[in-house]
Amino acid sequence: MSGGPVDDAGGEAGRDLAGRALELLRRRGETLAVAESCTGGLLGGALTAVPGSSDVFWGGVIAYADEAKRRLLGVEGDVLARTGAVSETTALAMARGMQERSGVDRAVSVTGIAGPGGGTPEKPVGTVWIGLAGPGGVRSELLELAGDRAEIRRQTVHRALTLLVERVGSGERRDG
Repeated sequence: MSGGPVDDAGGEAGRDLAGRALELLRRRGETLAVAESCTGGLLGGALTAVPGSSDVFWGGVIAYADEAKRRLLGVEGDVLARTGAVSETTALAMARGMQERSGVDRAVSVTGIAGPGGGTPEKPVGTVWIGLAGPGGVRSELLELAGDRAEIRRQTVHRALTLLVERVGSGERRDG
């Protein structure tokens, strides 16, 4: 990094990753939306910090409460009751729901426990699930992060953007 201030969205490295993701999507003629819980808009903020992002980035939903996940993203209540808001199943459902509702080519979701409270022995603070929906289906990744609330949120955005770059850059194609 080159001495500029580091913000919650990953600082200059986060902006570089967001710019790379948007450029890869632009080259492929694809669109993107996000569904965020624990990052509270930081992922969308990192993407919209890049000039020209509006030709690729559709928008996003901050679905912090379970009811928002149900109503806005179509996550079924039994999924939330059975596996909890911070689970692989929920992250996948959030990504799929965002993709379906927005009509975009790809969607990224994040759900986790940023702390300082809210953790359990089974799901400690720093447990985060990222979901990615795209032409090749829906995938997820579990993160087990350390740090304070701001650091966990920053790391989550950084990893979500990294996964998006990896997935789009892998040559995965749209159907048809």
